[in-house]
Amino acid sequence: MSDSNQYSLLRQRRFAPFFATQSLGAFNDNIFRNGLIILITFQGVNVLGMNASQIANVAGVLFILPFFLFSAAAGQLADKYEKSRLIRIIKLLEIGLMVLAAFAFVNKNYVALLFVLFLMGCQSTLFGPVKYAYLPQQLATNELLGGNALVEFGTYTAIILGLIVGGISVAIDSTHQTVISACLIGVAVIGYLASRGIPMTKAADPTLAINWNVWTETWRIVSFAREKRSVFLSILGISWFWFFGSVITLQIPAYTLDILNGSEEITTALLAAFAVGVGIGSLLCERMSDRRIELGLVPFGSIGMSLFAVDLCFAQPAMHVIPVNTISEFLARSGSWRILTDMAMLGAFAGFYSVPLFAMMQQRARRKHLSRIIAANNILNAIFMVAAALFALATLNAGISIPQLFLLLAGLNAVVAVTIYTLLPEFFIRFVVWIIINLLYRIQPSGLDNIPERGPAVLVCNHVSFVDALIIGGSIRRPVRFVMYYKIFQIPLINFLFRAARAIPIASSKEDADLLEAAFDQIDAELEAGNLICIFPEGGITQDGEIQPFRPGIEKIIARRTVPVIPIGIGGLWGSWFSRRKAGGLRRIPGRLFARVKVRVGQAVNPGDATAGNLELLVRTLRGQNR
Repeated sequence: MSDSNQYSLLRQRRFAPFFATQSLGAFNDNIFRNGLIILITFQGVNVLGMNASQIANVAGVLFILPFFLFSAAAGQLADKYEKSRLIRIIKLLEIGLMVLAAFAFVNKNYVALLFVLFLMGCQSTLFGPVKYAYLPQQLATNELLGGNALVEFGTYTAIILGLIVGGISVAIDSTHQTVISACLIGVAVIGYLASRGIPMTKAADPTLAINWNVWTETWRIVSFAREKRSVFLSILGISWFWFFGSVITLQIPAYTLDILNGSEEITTALLAAFAVGVGIGSLLCERMSDRRIELGLVPFGSIGMSLFAVDLCFAQPAMHVIPVNTISEFLARSGSWRILTDMAMLGAFAGFYSVPLFAMMQQRARRKHLSRIIAANNILNAIFMVAAALFALATLNAGISIPQLFLLLAGLNAVVAVTIYTLLPEFFIRFVVWIIINLLYRIQPSGLDNIPERGPAVLVCNHVSFVDALIIGGSIRRPVRFVMYYKIFQIPLINFLFRAARAIPIASSKEDADLLEAAFDQIDAELEAGNLICIFPEGGITQDGEIQPFRPGIEKIIARRTVPVIPIGIGGLWGSWFSRRKAGGLRRIPGRLFARVKVRVGQAVNPGDATAGNLELLVRTLRGQNR
């Protein structure tokens, strides 16, 4: 089951009804929100003394405020109760809200519509923890990335359709708004029917006593999220994604009107381009990461987000003098394709950035607290989205134009990215590894299932080049602690990478007996903590492509702690730029750049059979004749 690709999940009951339910919910949200914003923006509606731009930002605050107020309770409910029943109750609530929204649309009661928007935020607050906690319970670890990618794709496809349907519904019946009213109720009913197919998903903590105190429980669930540094930093990264996306998308109606001199059709096209980009970027995550949770995509995504936000600023820095009313007129105008491309690429790189973070949070969080940790994520997301609306209001009121706001956002994104990757260097390390193994070589791993998903093990591998550790680390789903020669560990400029990766420096007994003993102590401590250790028993990089005799250090490691030993053979790397010449230096570029490198992982060897000679034979067999 887990060997199939992400699209096979769409044929399975454990995923398909859930996928349809959450997509239809996103679809309905965006029919309502886009219909309301377009109606207010392009019909010159004034609500409580606010103009269209101010209402758009206030509407954003109203929708996300419940995430801050009620996420603590929602997380507890999602952990305490069976999830399929909870989802159906939430979908029934949506039907009631859409009936109320239809009544307000028909009667042109815009204050009531803003109140309904707040209530829809409450309903989405209840659904959020259930949605993201459902996936890890129904999907295998190696399906999480693909499942999250499909959820993001479904969400943003629904956003596209919601934007289109919301805009068209308002335009078709601008007087009575019966079309949009019928759409809202109809989609809510279909969403409830889809939810009835979701399989039973047991409660994570049925004995949980619910604490209804918002403040104390909010602090408590945030403390759950902070138990693991990587989980909390992932949540902060996700929250920044929502800040960035909110600032961009909330300004699009005003950007269309005041900068592009366009109509509501152009607004819909720009938002659709962004949504298409996020959907495509999300789906590409699985292909670009070989179905692993690849954190290297996160820096890649953040770089693209800044670059295209900068370009969006300069694509149309001031109001265009020629008005356009249709998409065809807009596309015929010079520079329009650049703007649409910028929006789509912003979305795509946002997908690369966010999907691995969601999957990492779900994988590393404690399962018993998962719904509440996701609720903590929603609270922080809400804070960041409220901050995004306030930030946009403050900067625009200060006289900054919308294109200048995009430029400022690009700079802030770069600062936030550097801060996160400094606090958790694993992101940057994985980015470097991902670049090397995807651009310089063609890595072909096999036998990766022989590496346990949890628990300690020692990996032993032949040593062909200076990038062996990067290739192995990039091929294996779990973090690996590499044992490396201390002089390489001490190389200036890149030493911080080795320290961040928690590499273990080692020396021979003749060079530094104390360092050798300290290395064995550190190896034992890492194994005791349940981590993977990788050693290269040859003691150095081969200078002729042949495997050298294995040294007995592995036997000392196993004598201290009896853990499985997994042999790995690397083939096809000898003669590449990063392999050694007989004189000891690097080979000349290109040196078999883009070579096909095979990484073959063998079955675990029992500690009693893990002698240096036996492991050397196994590694030779795995590598074969392909040096």
